[in-house]
Formats: sequence, C-alpha cells, structure tokens
Amino acid sequence: MQKTLAYLRTSTDKQDLNNQRLEILEYARRNDLRIDDFIEISISSRKNQRERRIEELLEKLISGDTLVVTELSRLGHSTGEVITLIDELVANDITILILKQNLMLNKDQDDIQSITMITMFSLFAQLERSMISRRTKEALAAKKAQGIQLGKPKGTLQDSKFDQDRKRIVELLSLGVSIRKIALEHLKYGDPSNLHYFVQTRNLIPEAAQLKAERN
Repeated sequence: MQKTLAYLRTSTDKQDLNNQRLEILEYARRNDLRIDDFIEISISSRKNQRERRIEELLEKLISGDTLVVTELSRLGHSTGEVITLIDELVANDITILILKQNLMLNKDQDDIQSITMITMFSLFAQLERSMISRRTKEALAAKKAQGIQLGKPKGTLQDSKFDQDRKRIVELLSLGVSIRKIALEHLKYGDPSNLHYFVQTRNLIPEAAQLKAERN
C-alpha cells in the first residue's frame, strides 16, 4: 500500500518542529492528502545521515510512496548532498513534495528541469546559511573588538539537575550520609560522581557542617 511520510528537522531544540508539522498538515488538508507518519529530529544538518534519521527515512520509503518536506534545506547541508538524496529517491519511484518551493519531483517529470530547480533552491539555501554564519562571526568579532566579554563569565556555574534537591542533599550530608549513598539510595541518581562534583562546586560540605552545628 502506498504511503506518505513527512520529514521534519530543525537545527536545535530552540526551534519549533510544530511549525513544520502545522504547515505540512495544512497542505495535506487543502490537498486531501493523508500523512501516514512523521519522522522528526532536532539536530544540525552537519550531522551524518544516520543521526539525522535520513537512513531510517530511506528504509521506510518504497516504490510508489510520497515524501513531504517543508523545504529542501531540511534534507541536507550542501547542494551536492541534497541532489544525491533526491536522485536516489526519484530513482526508487518516490515522489517528493517540497512545500515552500512549490515543487513536486518524480520520475514523470523532465530530469533536466527537475535537477535545475533543485540545484537553484539548494544553492540559495546554502548561500543563506553561509551569509548568516558570516554575519554572526562579524558581529562577534565586533563585540570582541569593543571589549565586550563573550559567553558566560569565568567561574559561572551551569544549572544542574541536583539544584532542585540541594536542600535535601545538605540535610543528608549534615546527618553523616555519604555522597554515594545519597546518589544511589536517596535520590536514585545512579553514578555518584556527578553528585560529588555538585557538592564540591557548590561548597555544600561547610554548609552541611553549619546545619549540623545549629541542630546540636
């Protein structure tokens, strides 16, 4: 049975996959198209095909199926990579719908025209990424030249999964419970090495000793 798969990818978790999903669902509604499955991933296009779930996508698609993406840049990082993937899909009699570029690619279309359009849109997407990267680097260089410190100040502590249990950790330490036992038995965190680091960097031992003294 022929099926339709949608592939959604964003570069980071900060971007919203829902926007792509809604765009695809709206297209499907307008065109009376049923989406049988969504393959979603938040990862950089620089990662390999296995990590981007492209290999999984290729395994699921068979002759006669349809692939839907919002734009060509979701399929790869470079023009060459996108064209190679499209060529493989079309050769396997799979139709590709690219919504933002309003493209439908399949075996029934003229090969030269299809490849020309793919090359153009992929090249534009790659050029846009390069320009964004260049502007970002120039902005950071300008800030550095102005003496603006980039990133977090030295010594700044990152948020930790133990922060929510800090009060309990201090209390258990004040009662003489070992860090290993706190991690494995009380908080069920597993490997106690991370808790050791948390206790040391937050200077919790003196805090626990003070609590113990106040209690006595």
